[in-house]
Amino acid sequence: MEKGRQWYAIYTAPRAEKRVKERLDSLGIECWLPLHRSPRVWSDRIKIVEMPLYPSYLFVHCSEPDLRSLLKVNGVSKIVYYDGAPAIVRDQEIDAIRKFLSKAAENALCPGDEVEVICGTLKNISGKIQRIKRNYLALFLEQLGATVCVKLDTVKKKSLSL
Repeated sequence: MEKGRQWYAIYTAPRAEKRVKERLDSLGIECWLPLHRSPRVWSDRIKIVEMPLYPSYLFVHCSEPDLRSLLKVNGVSKIVYYDGAPAIVRDQEIDAIRKFLSKAAENALCPGDEVEVICGTLKNISGKIQRIKRNYLALFLEQLGATVCVKLDTVKKKSLSL
């Protein structure tokens, strides 16, 4: 780690995280915006979009004097403080978030994936995802010859066995 540089959290204007990141990148400031893929529903379609994991927050790697100058960047609302000083985010915490996002991407569900229901009346029954809507899945259960709607958090992706 370079001397005096730490990870800090800054607060952005609502829904401006990506634009603020672009501005900071163009200034040569090292910053990180953790993104996750999420389905978004419109009246005519569903699209998987990248959304900020922490809405309105951005992590910057800089010295404290440089941090204060970031308040001049359009879209930066304020510096996140803890106990009267800019909140320092430890490298281990940044690494943990990166690992979490990597693991979540590996386990992302898509139409056509085989999943197993892990709780409720359909526990231990397997099915194929037909559609994903917000927090629910349309799941075709071959054993029953039916399509059912189940909550997203009641299924797990079936592991491939060779």
